[in-house]
Amino acid sequence: MNNLESILSAHKKDFASIVPQKFLQQDPFIFDFTKHNLALGSITAADIAPFKEYIDSTLRNARRIWGVGGYGEDRVLYRSNLFTAGDEARTIHLAVDIWMPLGTEIYSPLAARVHSFQDNNHLLDYGATIILEHELDGTIFYTLYGHLSRPSLEHLTEGMSITKGQKIATLGDYNENGQWPSHVHFQIISDMLGKKGDFAGVASTSQKERYLGLCPDPNLILRIPGLAK
Repeated sequence: MNNLESILSAHKKDFASIVPQKFLQQDPFIFDFTKHNLALGSITAADIAPFKEYIDSTLRNARRIWGVGGYGEDRVLYRSNLFTAGDEARTIHLAVDIWMPLGTEIYSPLAARVHSFQDNNHLLDYGATIILEHELDGTIFYTLYGHLSRPSLEHLTEGMSITKGQKIATLGDYNENGQWPSHVHFQIISDMLGKKGDFAGVASTSQKERYLGLCPDPNLILRIPGLAK
């Protein structure tokens, strides 16, 4: 466990939920996007309509109002040239995805300032994105929120103060979130590496250890039942 992970673990009772309380009244459906999920068949993230139907029907059949997708998993969903760096596919997920209805509000888990924000308006990219900067026990770290609505970026300024539990965004639709089913990509980042408004959300297998070291398990903050941490 590195220093940031130790700090987040020590403060596990101090974080506000990033999702509305009504979702916490029911356990989420935990999605498996690895090769072990035979229900995916040949569906990839680039198969937009079939992928959306898979998400929607899975939640409907499980009678759940929200779902989560795991951190660190090797996602067969990313079998696409859209997720390739050079000759190597980027398939290791560095965040937790939380699948909820369009327009769901997202909140800051603790006090922050706005580090940066950007509309990453490309197919299967983040779409509208916000990155917050936090400090705990003298350590600076960041949280990234992807696939938001474009109005979420309005009125933001870099350096703007955010309070714990403050609404920061709503989930965007497919026209503004990279054409994904409605969800938030929540990622912890220890070092932005000089980047603003964007950061890799998936890594190649050869870069797995480096990026998982830079991006600790988001469930250290989320505390979602059924996920590790």
